[in-house]
Order: sequence, then C-alpha cells, then structure tokens
Amino acid sequence: MTTPHDSAPAPDYLERLARFVGSTPVEDIPEAVLARTRDILLDTFPVIANGMRTPELMALSDSLMTSGSPGPCWVIGRGRTTNRIDAAMLNGIAGAWHDFDEGNTLANGHPGIQVLPAALAIGQARQHSGRDVLATIALAYEAVCRIGMATRVKLIVNPHGTFGVVGSALASARLLGFPVDRMRQLASLAASSCMATNRHTMIDGATVRNWYAGHSGFMGQMAVRLAQSGFTGPSDGVNTTFSLVLGDGFSGDVAVDRLGERWLLLEGYLKLYPTARYAHSCIDAWFDARARSPRPIDPKDISRIDIRAYRLAAFLAKQHPTDWFGTRFSLPFAVATLAIGGRRGLEAFGNEAVADPRIRSLCSRIHVREDDAYTALYPGQQRVTLDVHLTDGTCITGECHITSGEPSRPHATTDLERKFIDLAEPVWGAADSARIRDALLDIERCRDVSQLVDFNP
Repeated sequence: MTTPHDSAPAPDYLERLARFVGSTPVEDIPEAVLARTRDILLDTFPVIANGMRTPELMALSDSLMTSGSPGPCWVIGRGRTTNRIDAAMLNGIAGAWHDFDEGNTLANGHPGIQVLPAALAIGQARQHSGRDVLATIALAYEAVCRIGMATRVKLIVNPHGTFGVVGSALASARLLGFPVDRMRQLASLAASSCMATNRHTMIDGATVRNWYAGHSGFMGQMAVRLAQSGFTGPSDGVNTTFSLVLGDGFSGDVAVDRLGERWLLLEGYLKLYPTARYAHSCIDAWFDARARSPRPIDPKDISRIDIRAYRLAAFLAKQHPTDWFGTRFSLPFAVATLAIGGRRGLEAFGNEAVADPRIRSLCSRIHVREDDAYTALYPGQQRVTLDVHLTDGTCITGECHITSGEPSRPHATTDLERKFIDLAEPVWGAADSARIRDALLDIERCRDVSQLVDFNP
C-alpha cells in the first residue's frame, strides 16, 4: 500500500510545458505542424531581410558586427554573419520592423518572430539539421502561444518581448543540450526577465517597440547562460509575471489543455499587409464595402467613414500618423491608403504615402469607435463594421467577422507567393530569391542549416 509520501507529485503546468519543448521527439510532431512551421519560416525570411535594410538596422548591425564576436550565424539581408546571440537579436528586431510577420490571435501576439531567430542562429552555430531546427521552432512556438492564451493581457502591454522570452529560452535549451530536468526552472527564470512593454510605442510611432522582439531572442539565450552559471528564478515566474505584472490573470490549466493534441501553431495567420493585425479586420471591411458598392467608390465622393470595432482594433484610431512606422497602427490610414490606391505592399504604408495630401484628407474623414458587443465576441470573431457615407447621401456598409488569413479564411497561395517575391527580389534578385525559397521549402532534408544555401543571404 502506498501513501501520498510514496508517490511523486504530478508535474505542474510549467513542468509539462518545459518538458514538452525539451523532450518531444521530432517523430511525435505531426507532419502538418512541421509543414506549417516551414511556411512560417518561408514567410518570415524576406520580412527580416527588408527590416534589416532600413537605416536603423544597418547602423545597429554594423555596430554590433564591428564590436562583437564573430560567428557563422546569418544577419539576414546583410550578406554577413555574426555570433548567435547578436544574430538572433538583430533578426528578431528586423522581423518585427515592418509589422509584416506572422501571428496568432489566440496567443495575443507573434510567436514566430520570438523563437525563430534564436532557433535558426543556434542551429547554425551548432550545425543542427533543418528538421531539428524546424521541430524546435514548432515546439517553442506552442509554448509561447499557450502562455499567451492563458494570460489575460493588460491592454497597455505590447506582446513582443514577453511570452516570447520563455519560448526562446526553451528553444535555446533544446538545441544547446540543456538538461531537460532543469527546463522548468529555466522557464521560471526566463519569465522573470520579460520587458515592461507598452502599446503607446505603436501609437507614437516609436521604433523602440521593434527591439522588444529582439529582446526575446537575446534574453532567451541569456537565460540559458544564467541558468548554466548557477542563477535561479522564483518558484513560478511565469504565473507571477503574467498574472500580476503584465497580465490581470493567468491559468496554468489553460496553458496545458490538450497539450500535444491541439496544436495552436496551426491556428495562426500570415499577413498580406504590413500593419498591426487588428487593422486587417478593418481592411477586410473596406474591401467588403467596395465589393457591395454598385459602382467604384471615388475617394473624392466620400464625406465620412465610420468604423465600429473590437477594443484592440479601436485602440488604433489615430488619424494622422507622422511617419511610416505610425501607419502600421492606424485604422484610418490603412483604409485611406488602400482607397486612394496607386501603391502596394510596403510602399502603401511608407513615408510618401504619409505625405500624400489625398490620403491625409481622407484620414481626416475616418472615425473609429469601440463597439462593446464586438469586443465581447473577440477573439472568436474579429468583428468590424465600416459605413462609407458618400456626398450624395448614399451609405455603403462593409463588414468583417473573421479576418482574412485566419485558419477558417486562409489566404490564396498565389497571394503569399506574390508577397515573397515582392519582398525577396529587391533584396536578393530573382535568381537568388528562388534559390532561397527552394532551400527553405526543402529545409527538412538539410543536414546542417549553416549550409542551407551556399551564400550569405
């Protein structure tokens, strides 16, 4: 007969999450999950490269590569390499720069750019296979997603640099051979190293917000170094940080519900516009209104546009962003730049578009407010209603219930291929872009990701 003292306690939620990332064999990950992870990597790669070509990232990467230690890890878009910590940090910042990276509504953020840069950099530094790196990204993504889903995030908090620090630490630990039985403590330590982020950086067009994603890749690896050096974390840093500091509640049971059975990675989205996810709901409502109109809508004939949206979308109500970065977080600008037309992709949300008097004029006539009923439906629905009032008294209404790109409303493959080409070819040219695309699509066959392509992209 056994007593309670004779049996080991059941693993808590954090132990289960940590062991899930640390010890799940590649063979136990469904092929559909690995395929989706590959799609995320393919989508993210040229997004990082374009961010890396901006003046700020050029200056920062030059500074780090001049003063830091060398290494074999790609600084994507620069054609150069550096050590794994700096590479992960730079690629994370660059990947968030244009707000064109993938995300997950359930996770309240962007799990991919939090874990992918560290996994790729360590994979290259330690010469891991493509399949190992892909599996690590998938498992760590799941941990980030589940912590995000289990948290009632404070509205002011920007999700970059928060849940991702834990996922990046666990991804790093798996690829660095950190003991699995110490990964729970590592996760607690990493959760105690998150950033105090805020959404006002978005509204104010402050690009320090993009550093938050780089912090995940940097701090995740640093957390492993701290743990290896004997540093310790609190008994449950995840619960403390996300229930009291960055959130107003956290449920460990939610974090591990159907862990390994329901893969939240399969429920994420990819973007066709370089804006905050919530703006995409409004963009869809605009295109719905345009499709319902009996004739083309001439912007000069619009007297006013009224937008009703769920809280996170309604937060982006600023009418006149002052620069390209602010356009990512303005519903009025997103509608106005697409209504005026003539530009697409990054150009539609660039400084020339900000200065366009036609866009500025239309922005002044677009008004946003929160609809409490729509907020109550979120995240199951991402509802937005857009009323276009014309000067002749006509009102055309467009709606979005499920944002395009969500699993139940996926983008067309041709649209995603066009996004890759539009972003990749200006950086690498047509031939090298095609080589990179083929290599990423075939990454599971690669024995050493430092040799994924035979040039530094």
